[in-house]
Amino acid sequence: MRVLLVGAGGVGTAVTRIAARRGFLTHMVVADYDLARAEAAVAALKDHGDRFTAIRLDATDEDAVRRALTEYECDVLLNATDPRFVMPLFDAARAAGTHYLDMAMSLSAPHATRPHEECGVKLGDAQFEQAGAWEESGRLALVGMGVEPGLSDVFARYAADELFDEIEEIGVRDGANLTVEGYDFAPSFSIWTTIEECLNPPVVYEKDRGWFTTAPFSEPEVFDFPEGIGPVECVNVEHEEVLLIPRWVEARRVTFKYGLGDDFIAKLKTLHELGLDSTRKVTVPSAHGPVEVSPRDVVAACLPDPATLGDRMTGKTCAGTWVKGTKDGAPREVYLYHVVDNQWSMREYGSQAVVWQTALNPVVALELIASGAWSASGVLGPEALPPRPFLDLLGEYGSPWGMREEG
Repeated sequence: MRVLLVGAGGVGTAVTRIAARRGFLTHMVVADYDLARAEAAVAALKDHGDRFTAIRLDATDEDAVRRALTEYECDVLLNATDPRFVMPLFDAARAAGTHYLDMAMSLSAPHATRPHEECGVKLGDAQFEQAGAWEESGRLALVGMGVEPGLSDVFARYAADELFDEIEEIGVRDGANLTVEGYDFAPSFSIWTTIEECLNPPVVYEKDRGWFTTAPFSEPEVFDFPEGIGPVECVNVEHEEVLLIPRWVEARRVTFKYGLGDDFIAKLKTLHELGLDSTRKVTVPSAHGPVEVSPRDVVAACLPDPATLGDRMTGKTCAGTWVKGTKDGAPREVYLYHVVDNQWSMREYGSQAVVWQTALNPVVALELIASGAWSASGVLGPEALPPRPFLDLLGEYGSPWGMREEG
């Protein structure tokens, strides 16, 4: 398989390190707006350099992306950029006649008058509008194929197929006990994406009501995470699983809750109150005259790059899917999960736990597509495809999943 990887940040670099160890990959073109980042990712693969090429590429330039896919005879575009660039890359892949895979979906927009009650433009709406065209092309656009969304969706489908007869609720629950030495505030993932998902109105799905929204950080609950992480307070956050799972899995309710902590929530609220979460550019003075900048981009520039924090980080991160329902007439509750210890991921791959866990899953998906174990066309989420091949292959990558019976 020949892959165009767009984005050589923390997740993209981790993708190269994981994929380099797998035989299914014939060649990977590592593309980034900053050529030095792409070159650094390739240079680190000392024993696998002949299968990797670094190029400069602007993710917003659809024609340039399409030309790169054609020139390098790529089978698939793997999008490792932030959600701002989903649609140009998604469109370029279809124009080039290749498959497409991302880890986050097209952006949402709040309802104009009732943002905390009704959905406006939902995550992924712009992509699903093109589902027919993708199906006619015979190509697959696999959307939301990271860890959350991604592996969490695979867990949901596995639970529906093998563990439950009826499902009352599916709740994705994400928590960690990670700390970063020397920083009071150092998010372990892209602050741009974190602001987007945490300050937008969270979406909840109920079978009798459909999709609706609530206020940010609503419905707090304490969830006990496995493998020593322990109890973490989780709150509703906008996330792709709630928009994906109900399309293919029968459940009465679907939620996503993230363990943020009071201090993190307070800082996000402050950013919002000051307007520093905005993506609308403002004019500021500089030594070379007035320049236009996005406040959110300034926040991101002032914080440490999450990819560089691994050496200062300790602890574990957990992604998982809690499912409640019945099996053989009896009530059942399980938590399907995947834990990564930062010490292990740094030792084995030189990548911090959160970005490594995110990067692992699209590589597994690419291998399944390359082997034909996952074969489909159209715009699909991970839960639209058989879960068992994915979960079996996850173990072969040396990072198995777990399941805990609840109650």
